[in-house]
Amino acid sequence: MTAESQSTEFRCVLDARAQLGECPRWDERERVLYWVDILAPALHCFDPASGATATFALPESIGCFSLREGGGFIAGLRSGVWTLDSDAKPLKMLAANPENPQTSRFNDGRCDAAGRFFAGTIDEPKAGGHAHLYRLNMTKASATLDALSAGLMTSNGLAFSPDGRWLYHSDTPRFTVYRSAYDAATGACGPRENWITVEPTPQDRGRPDGAAVDAEGYYWSAFYEGGRVVRFTPDGRVDAVYPLPVTCPTMCAFGGPDLRTLYVTSARAGRPADELAREPLAGGLFALRTTVPGLVEPRWRG
Repeated sequence: MTAESQSTEFRCVLDARAQLGECPRWDERERVLYWVDILAPALHCFDPASGATATFALPESIGCFSLREGGGFIAGLRSGVWTLDSDAKPLKMLAANPENPQTSRFNDGRCDAAGRFFAGTIDEPKAGGHAHLYRLNMTKASATLDALSAGLMTSNGLAFSPDGRWLYHSDTPRFTVYRSAYDAATGACGPRENWITVEPTPQDRGRPDGAAVDAEGYYWSAFYEGGRVVRFTPDGRVDAVYPLPVTCPTMCAFGGPDLRTLYVTSARAGRPADELAREPLAGGLFALRTTVPGLVEPRWRG
């Protein structure tokens, strides 16, 4: 993929002023983009064809969600994993947050190709590394959350390779992306290994936040406090870097009718006043046209 074959600059498609925009998800059936503002808290819907938006308020922080095969959503809220109706109203808690919800909430998550839901948590004090990455297991009688990775501060960057052989996730404050061998048939996950480690500098504290994988198996990571999205090769090397006009991009997702538009959410909460004055679009939704398409986002089959 060359610079001539795609856009090289992100443009703001929605000046949303989100406090903590996250979890963009393209609905290929309705051709709209859903995304969340964790701190609002709310689920938003953006129609790129018309520019129309809709907002669905929630009673507690929403870190992540996936579209549900039968309609509505599954979501990781502060209190646990819930089903939501098509207007994002909570219907049923499937599994409570195994951690202390006073200091922990669900953060990044998504479904694998088989429709299993995965979600990680954030240790909000960043004091003890008490966060985990979980897989939701459903039976006719109950639902449980199995911990796949422990000792995290902020579980983030969850994605799967197109062939189903690898599960990726990051611990953002540790500047590290991990990968684990993955069994797509059973959902079993092997031990994590360091895959990408970013070396921060006093001038650049950019670190891997939310991510997406394209059809070629390349990993696109939004670098929080780094003002860029980085495309990594399947063996973990930097392939390309795409700057944004904001310091804190948070997560990317492929969308558009051809899955060749990379959408990126961003944040403005807690940022210095001088930075926000320089970056009036902070908290906005951005888009970049790419040559390589993404993948259809799997839906939860529960």
